[in-house]
This record gives sequence, structure tokens and C-alpha cells, in this order.
Amino acid sequence: MILAVALFMEQMDSTVIATSLPAIAADIGTSPIALKLAVTSYLVALAIFIPISGWMSDRFGARNIFRLAIFVFMVGSVACAFSNSIAAFVISRLIQGAGGSMMTPVGRLLLVRGTPRHQLVNAMAWLTIPALIGPIMGPPIGGFLTTYLSWHWIFWINVPIGIIGIVLVTRFLPAVEPRSPKPMDFPGFFLSGIGFAGFVFGLSVISLPAVPVIYGYVTVAVGVLSGILYFVHARRTPHPLLDPKMFRYPMFRAAILGASNFRMGLGALPFLMPLMLQLGFGLTPLQSGSITFISALGSMGSKFAANRTYNAFGFRNVIALTTFLAAIFLGVNGFFTAETPMYVIMGCLLVGGLLRSMAFSGVNAMVFGDVDEADSSQATAINAVAQRISMAMGVAVAGTILEISSSFHGGKLLVSDFHIAFFIVAAISALACITFLRLPANAGEELTTRRHKNRHAEAAEPEEAQGQAHGQAMAESR
Repeated sequence: MILAVALFMEQMDSTVIATSLPAIAADIGTSPIALKLAVTSYLVALAIFIPISGWMSDRFGARNIFRLAIFVFMVGSVACAFSNSIAAFVISRLIQGAGGSMMTPVGRLLLVRGTPRHQLVNAMAWLTIPALIGPIMGPPIGGFLTTYLSWHWIFWINVPIGIIGIVLVTRFLPAVEPRSPKPMDFPGFFLSGIGFAGFVFGLSVISLPAVPVIYGYVTVAVGVLSGILYFVHARRTPHPLLDPKMFRYPMFRAAILGASNFRMGLGALPFLMPLMLQLGFGLTPLQSGSITFISALGSMGSKFAANRTYNAFGFRNVIALTTFLAAIFLGVNGFFTAETPMYVIMGCLLVGGLLRSMAFSGVNAMVFGDVDEADSSQATAINAVAQRISMAMGVAVAGTILEISSSFHGGKLLVSDFHIAFFIVAAISALACITFLRLPANAGEELTTRRHKNRHAEAAEPEEAQGQAHGQAMAESR
């Protein structure tokens, strides 16, 4: 529960800011579109530091790194609350992301190393609670604090939670002795970090009216060049930070590439929807948050049916269909106007959240479908990085579309600009369906119990238990 509280703080903070973007932008003297840099900076920081979290835990002790992660996240929160310019706010979010990047993987590591094997499934179930509840509570809490107090309070609330977390970790969590990790790939760490940050930030900067566009193109070029140098380096080093050879696995390759397309829509939705509701429809932050939280509620609901659905219809069929339908519901948001009944908007968000979560439950399990046990840690790291980078790209692309569309009629955001953005990001998300349809019909069969039940009908009871374990694993991976 101590680990879960810390993870809840990180999960809620990552969703609470979306509801408050218009108020923050007005207060620090910038545009809500420009503040997409703050959203992408947090995600990029996660992508940069998550791959080294395991090495740091082994080198310095998991409990020490977990406490440090909470402290860094808390410092970043305080810095966000004091920010009075977009530059200060972006840097503060980078600090927050550096702390958040360590909390989730190191928290899981502490749980695995400190829990008896026969209790691990139940312990993991408790740890997944904040990942489900945090996004549900984030938007309405952020809306309430922004409407009735000020946006600063969405960051101040992390301070007492962080202090309590550090005290409880010190008092109750057992110390985990440092281990001897593999050699750290420092050149790969710096090259990949520059590559991720340069490419994603460059896309965001290109559309900023206050910054010369050449800066954006130069930043993208630096990011692409660093990425190329990283691939050259990774082919020569014995222990690369992120091993490109992992893409030799067909299911892993499809899961990463297809889900990255699909996840761009997931990243764009919490950025576009609150802005459209507040700037386009004239709602308050509280009203906006009270509507958008329903999407996360739908994500929680799908967990109860994911295992049975994949067992009944097969991985390829379910993933292809759910990604396509979820993209359709993402595009449906482009038809909403201020006159659309709120229950219609919430109903579409609920169904869309359910479909997206159903798809990701399968995709995140499929990442490990054909990966050797020895490569599972690399699969975990690459999947975590791909998640954050694709979501950051979704925010960057959505912001660019809004900026380009609004420039044709004087620069002020209209509801029609959001409609165009929703249609385009929905089309990008729908491309994932093509990737998944190209998989063999029996792809992912080893992750279900259907094949085993057909071959061993007499072993129905053990197979049912195995199916429940797979369902738990898929929920944990989400």
C-alpha cells in the first residue's frame, strides 16, 4: 500500500494537468497550445530515464532510489507551482518526469523482491489499483482545485503525500541490498536521450508562433542524427541500453509499431478534449474534469472481460477490431458541439475508453508473446519507452494541427480546429489496425487458454487457473 500511494501520486498528476492547461496558460502569459511542451517534456523525461531505473536500483539499492524518486518528483511539483513562464514550467515538468520515471518500475521491483512468491499475484493486484484509480480521480480533482482555489494546488498536494511517502518507505519497507548490475551503457543513454528529446521537442517547437521555425527543424535534425548514431553504437556494444535486435521477434515488432500508432491518439485525447470543452464550449475546469474522467472509468471496466474476450475470439481479431473501433470513437469527438448533450459525450468517451483499454490489455501482453525469457527485460524497457514517446508525439501532432488550422482564420482557436485535430489523430490511430491484421491468424495463441483447452479437455480446471493468471498478467501490464 505504501508503494501504491506513491504510484497513485504519479498517476494522478499525469492526468490532472490536462484539465488545468487553459488556466495555467492564462496565468503565465502563454497559449494552451504552447503548453503542450509541458505535457511532452514530462513524457520525454519518462522515456529517457525509465531504461536506467533497473541499473540504478541494482547499483544504489532499490529502496534508496525509490525514496530519491519521490523526493525528485516532489521538488518538481514545487517548481511547477512557482513557475511564472513557459520555460520554467517545462523545466519543472522535466524534473517531475525524472522522478516519476523511477517510481513505477522501482516500485514494482521492490514489490517483487520483498514479497513471497505465493503472495505475489495478490500483491500485484493491489499495486495496479492506483494505475486505475489515479486517472479517474485526476480530472475532477484538477478541475475542482483550478476552479475554486488555483491551478497551483494541483502541484502543492503532492508535497504532503511525498513527505508521508518518504517517511513510510524509511520506516516500513525492508532495505534491499545493492546488486552487481551489468555495465551501464552511458553513451547509449546520452545518445538515446538526445534523440528522443530532440525529435519530440522539435515537432512541438515547429508549430510555436513565438519561436523561429528554424529552431524546430534544427532540433528535429539533431534528434534524428542522435538516433542514427545510437543504432550504430547499439550494434557494436555488448550491452546496449535498448537493443534494436529485439525487433527480430515478429509479434514484438508488431506490438511496438502498431501500438505506437494507436497510442498517439491516446496521447492526443487528454490534451484535446479538455481544451475543446473549456475554450470551445465555455465550460469551467470542474465541468470539464467531471466529463473527461469517464474515459478512465471505461478503461477500468474492460479489465473484467479482457481475458475471456481474447480467449474466445483470438488475439489478432480482438486487437484489430478494438483498435479500429477505438479510432472511430476518437474521431466521433470531432462531431461534438456546445449543443451536444453531455450524456452523449460521456457515453462516447466511456465506450472509447473501454475499447482502448481492451486493445492495450492484449497489446501489452503480446509484447512478450514470442520473446525469449532472457530478452524479457529488454522487451519491458523498449515497450515502456515506446509508450511514452508515442503519447508525447500524439500531443505534439495534435498541438501542431491546432496551430496550423487556427492560423488560417486569425489565430484564435475555434471548435472547428479541434474537430480537424480529432479527425486526423483518429486516422493515425486507425493505421494500427493494418499492422495487426497482417499478423498470422494464430498470433498470440500461446497467450490464451483456448488452444490448451482444445487439446486437453480433461485438464479444464488447471487450464482455467492458467487463464486467470494470464488475465492478471494482462491487467498488470496495462
